[in-house]
Amino acid sequence: MSRIWKPNCTGKVLRCHFAALLASATLALTSTAWSQQPPPNVVIQWNQAALQGVRNSKLGPPMVSRALAIVHTCIYDAWAAYDKRALGTRLGSSLRQPHKEHTVANKNEAISFAAYRALVDLFPADEASVFRPLMEQFGYDPDNTSMDTQTPSGIGNFACDAVLQFRHHDGSNQLGDLSGDGVPYADYTGYKAVNPPSTVPVDPATVADPNHWQPLQYFDATHTFVTQPFVGAQWYLVVPFALRSGDEFRAELALFGPATYGSPAYLEEVEELVAISASLTDEQKMIAEYFADGPHSELPPGHWDLFAQFVSARDHHGVDEDAKLFFAVTNAIFDAGIVAWDAKHAFDSVRPVTAIPYTLQGQQIRSWGGPGKGTVTMDGRFWIPYQRSTFPTPPFPEYNSGHSAFSAAGAEILRLFTGSDAFGASVTFPVGSSKIEPGLTPSNPVTLHWDTFTDAANQAGISRRYGGIHFKAGDLTGRAVGRIVGYEAWIKAECLWSGRSCDPEKRDEHRSSAREAEHFIRHRKSDR
Repeated sequence: MSRIWKPNCTGKVLRCHFAALLASATLALTSTAWSQQPPPNVVIQWNQAALQGVRNSKLGPPMVSRALAIVHTCIYDAWAAYDKRALGTRLGSSLRQPHKEHTVANKNEAISFAAYRALVDLFPADEASVFRPLMEQFGYDPDNTSMDTQTPSGIGNFACDAVLQFRHHDGSNQLGDLSGDGVPYADYTGYKAVNPPSTVPVDPATVADPNHWQPLQYFDATHTFVTQPFVGAQWYLVVPFALRSGDEFRAELALFGPATYGSPAYLEEVEELVAISASLTDEQKMIAEYFADGPHSELPPGHWDLFAQFVSARDHHGVDEDAKLFFAVTNAIFDAGIVAWDAKHAFDSVRPVTAIPYTLQGQQIRSWGGPGKGTVTMDGRFWIPYQRSTFPTPPFPEYNSGHSAFSAAGAEILRLFTGSDAFGASVTFPVGSSKIEPGLTPSNPVTLHWDTFTDAANQAGISRRYGGIHFKAGDLTGRAVGRIVGYEAWIKAECLWSGRSCDPEKRDEHRSSAREAEHFIRHRKSDR
C-alpha cells in the first residue's frame, strides 16, 4: 500500500519530471486493495453522482472539466470552513467555524449541501433521479436553502452560491446569456469554419484549406444526422483557476506546431498515422477504445476522477484528503482544458481525418480498412480513423490534444498529492469486448496495467494516435503543457489548503520549461 505524503514542492519539480514526461459496460480498475474497501466517503459519493450527471449530459470535454471543477470547488470551500488553516477560494477564512465544530458529521453535511447546489445548477435534468435521492439517502433535506452560516447546511449553500455566482460569469456562457439565444455554452465569438463540412471518408474536393479544421457530418448513435459545430469555440475566454489566462502558453505552443501543409513535418505526421493504422495490434486497439471517452461516458476529465477514486481507495482516504485531492485534480484538468482549447481556437488546425485523405488521395496505402476488415490496400482518399462511425472524430480542431493535456495535468496532481508516481491500477478487456469490432477484438484477453500515473497519462495521449485522432505534435505538446498546468494548479491548491498566500511570480521559475519540449517533438522519431 502507498501512504499519503506531504511533498515539499519547489519550482525544480516540474523541470525534473518534464524530461521524464517526454523521455464496456464500464470496466473496473483493479488492484488487490480495490475490492477490500469500506463504503466510500461523502466526497467520493458526490463525485460518483457528478460523473453520472456527466454521462447523462451532452456536454463537451471542456464543459465537463469546468463542471467537475465547480462541484469540487464547492465541496472544498464548504469543507474549508471546518479546517483550522484552509482558505476558501471565494470567501477566504470568513466561514471558519470554531474548532469544536470541526466534526466529520458537520463536514459531511456542509459538503453535501454544497455538492447538491452545484450539481443541480450544472446538471438540472438529473436533480430528481440522481442528486435528490442521494441527499435523502444521507438524511438531508434538499429543499433546505438556508444561508445561515452558523449551520453546516447554510455553510454548504452559502459557500457554493459564491462559487456559482462567480462561475456564471466566467466566459463559459453556461447560462446562454452571452450568445443571446439562451443556449447553454453556445459560442458567442462568431467562429466560422474555413472548410465546408464533409461526410466520412472525407471528400478531398471539399477541403478548401488543408491547414484548417473541417466539420464532419455523420449519423450519431441515435441515428440523428449531425453536422459538427466547433464545441467550445469560446473556451479561450474562460477564466482559469490558477493560470493568468488561457493564452499563457500559446507562444510556446506556436514554436512546435501545428505543421503546415506541404512541409516535411506535415507529411511525416500523416505517414506516421497511416503506418500506425496499418499495424494496429489488439492491445493498441483496446488502448484507443479505453481512452476514447466519447459521448455518454465520463469523458477525459471524468476518467481522471475515476483514477483519483482508485487512489482514494488504495490509500484509505477520509473526507479531509479527498476534499483536497479532488479539488486539485479537477481544477488542474479544468485549466488544462482552457489552455488546450485556446490552442485549438488560435491555430484552428486540421484533423487527420481530413489531412490524410487530402494529402494521400490517388496514392495506394496500407491501413486499417474498417471494422473486421483488418489491414487493406486502399486509395489514400478513403482513409478513416480507428473510431466508431457514430463519432468518427471529436467536434473541434486538432492542435493540441485535450486528452493529452487533461491526462498529464491529472497525473501531475496525483503524483504530487501522493508523493509518488506509483499507480498500480489495471483494466482487463475480455475476448471480443471491442465496441468498434465487437466479437472480434481482442482475440485474447488484453490487460492494460499502469505502474505509474505518468504511464497512464502517456498511454492516454498516444491512444489518440492509435485511434487516428491526433498527430504526434498535438499529443506531445498536450502532454508537456498539461504537466506544467498541473503543477501551477498544485501550487495554488496547496497554498489554499495550507492557509497561506502564494506569490504568482514563482510560476515564472518553471514556466520556460515548456521550451524544452521543442527539440524532442521535432527530432525524436519514436516515443511509443
